[in-house]
Amino acid sequence: MQANFRGSGVALVTPFLADGTIDFQALEQLVEFHASNKTDYLVVLGTTAETATLNAKERKQVIDFIKDKNKGRMPLVIGVGGNCTQAVVEQIAETDFDGIAGILSVAPYYNKPGQEGICAHFMAVAEVCPVPIILYNVPGRTGVNMSAATTVKLAKASSKFVAVKEASGDMTQVAHIIKNKPASFQVISGDDGLAVPMISIGAEGVISVVANALPLELSNMVHAALNNDYTTAAQLHALLLEFIDAMFAEGNPAGVKAAMVQLKLIQNNLRLPLCPVSDSLYQQIETLLKEIKA
Repeated sequence: MQANFRGSGVALVTPFLADGTIDFQALEQLVEFHASNKTDYLVVLGTTAETATLNAKERKQVIDFIKDKNKGRMPLVIGVGGNCTQAVVEQIAETDFDGIAGILSVAPYYNKPGQEGICAHFMAVAEVCPVPIILYNVPGRTGVNMSAATTVKLAKASSKFVAVKEASGDMTQVAHIIKNKPASFQVISGDDGLAVPMISIGAEGVISVVANALPLELSNMVHAALNNDYTTAAQLHALLLEFIDAMFAEGNPAGVKAAMVQLKLIQNNLRLPLCPVSDSLYQQIETLLKEIKA
């Protein structure tokens, strides 16, 4: 199954109004913002989208709305994952995949399955999914690490698995995947701060949180690295490093939403149990943004 998720993808936030409903006007503006600032593809309904707080009707509304406003300009990936395999299979069966380039599917969380269970879960997903699958390993959230051996095993077991978003933070694990994977299988950084180091050993880009606020800067950094211009990539990495740290200091997407408020892209609203960042962090982000944009 052919797919190409090379470059800078954005894990798109879901903007909310003060009453907690989805801000579709801001969402339309975000699609235009990314289309005009070199974002290579959109990832909708991931962790950064606060998907855990959206109901099924809202998730469908977001997908349909972005499809309509994007008009095929950027490939669209949707998050489809969970810790009940049967529920994920049923969700896939109920999804309209017209205009969808692939899904991002997280390793099952909370249950803490072993590697055999992770493999069986994803093979069940592959059996019913009509589009390419990006595996998503984020042990800091799921409570379980999908090993390099499991990732490679899945990549070889089905052509449906075209990539992995690796957010373990373990460069040795990443290196083992890159060494042993099929040639067509892509490794994508799930950590903004590790995008350039991962590309240097064979990864092909990033699915970024920071790109919500700074898509052009992220894209320029990633593409410089992909073009072997590591002098430019390192300069941009250094410029963004403190900002990247600030984005996660009080949780995601609270940090990046604060930055987006300052850039007049969205309102500063999150759904409980998430809350806006503290005043001190908000001011720190404001200072860092001014330095980057200077």
